[in-house]
Amino acid sequence: MTTADDLFLGTDAGNDAYRKAVSRASEAVVEAFADEATPYSGASPGSHDDRFAAVDPLPDEGQSLAETVEEVGDRVLSESVGVSDPECVAHLHCPPLVPALAAETAIAATNQSLDSWDQSPAATHVERRMVERLCELFGYGPGGDGVFTSGGTQSNFQALLLARNRFARERLGRRVKESGLPHRAKSMRLLCSDAAHFTAEQAAAHLGLGENAVVTVPTDDEYRMDPEALDATLADLRERDRDPFALVGTAGTTDFGSIDPLDALADRAEAHDCWFHVDAAYGGALALSETHRGKLAGIERADSLAVDFHKLFYQPISCGALLLGDGDDFDLIRRSAAYLNPEEADLDAPNLVSKSVQTTRRFDALKPYVTFRTLGRERLAELVESTLELADDAAALLADAPDFELLNDPTLNAVVFRYRPEGGRAGGGRGDPRSDDAERVGRLNAAIREALLRNGDAVVGRTEVDGRTCLKLTLLNPKTTVEDVAGILDAVRNRARTIEVAETALRR
Repeated sequence: MTTADDLFLGTDAGNDAYRKAVSRASEAVVEAFADEATPYSGASPGSHDDRFAAVDPLPDEGQSLAETVEEVGDRVLSESVGVSDPECVAHLHCPPLVPALAAETAIAATNQSLDSWDQSPAATHVERRMVERLCELFGYGPGGDGVFTSGGTQSNFQALLLARNRFARERLGRRVKESGLPHRAKSMRLLCSDAAHFTAEQAAAHLGLGENAVVTVPTDDEYRMDPEALDATLADLRERDRDPFALVGTAGTTDFGSIDPLDALADRAEAHDCWFHVDAAYGGALALSETHRGKLAGIERADSLAVDFHKLFYQPISCGALLLGDGDDFDLIRRSAAYLNPEEADLDAPNLVSKSVQTTRRFDALKPYVTFRTLGRERLAELVESTLELADDAAALLADAPDFELLNDPTLNAVVFRYRPEGGRAGGGRGDPRSDDAERVGRLNAAIREALLRNGDAVVGRTEVDGRTCLKLTLLNPKTTVEDVAGILDAVRNRARTIEVAETALRR
């Protein structure tokens, strides 16, 4: 029978058990992914339901850790998506770097909570130093500040929370934190492009403004916000006595990786006294690259920006940050609790809870800290740059193939395309989704993606462009090669032919 000494760090027995547990878990991960020849086993949702229905996750009596880890390896790890596999190219779901995995182990074992200094003394200062360096990386001055978050959704929400509170205080004479939203808040409007992430609408709903408070601005042929359309939208809002309070620019749309003209948007935000937020969850990593950082020109003018490290910075989930051009804006949500950060607290012992919408918060800053210290900016930039080059090569392959339709010129490393039967037309660009048999081709592409996943060929993304189903390669993995991409396209062709043969047989 195990004792408490065997179950916790701090004793010889506990320390030894920890070493063995970490070793077993590491071996289980390596075995599960190294032995798999495909990015996914192909198991269906129903088969997973059946598999886990037979398992009691809370038995009356336990078993040895060795037995449990072996079971997890067989039932869970071997049936997981292989995010490090070169043919796992569906989502903004990165392969994590080994230094970051080492940091994740330390984070879990030390279990620091980044709400008060006495729970996380060294960790607090690591996060603060990381935030300072990130502010420098994105061009913020000495007044910049930030906080680590769970990712882009939380960062975007908190930025718009600050924007709402500042507008209500300065323009409506209301302190929302204490008094709630005034009646005039019904006129508040948040602007973003029609290709922006859904978290703008989600945040508006959470903030009590409603999704209808989000006004989308048309984009150009490269899915970037059109400044002239923005001018017209702002003029229309003023004409109808609406109050634009925040403008969200996107640095890397989910589908196309498009980057809005941030400088032009900053001009409009300044002219109309709007909070300017940049959602750089996807494209923020370009700041590492001397070659590509110019694509983010204007980001340093944002009141706030969101960056995800669990995308192109190759960190394990969860890991993000919200950065502010003026750290004093955190006062808009600051609060004190006697047991955590009393008003009279020693300023030399900072309590980060006052900057976050979370209380208990993981020491996620350690992951990029360990990674950056180990690899350095230049090596990280090389990894990012290699995937952008690969996206260009993949686009060239698609453009040259008569049975594929390329739908974007990659800005980052997202490549959107469709399979189309040779000699047929699916109607490139923006047009009627019902034209040129586009509906049939859309159904075919959806079926191809499902067949690729079900057969373990590849994990490929799916999206819609103007109502038409398309496929997407999200080429985040620096290990993926042009040959891997060519193999994925061949797999698409093979699955398409199999599906077409089966459909032809059914029609007879």
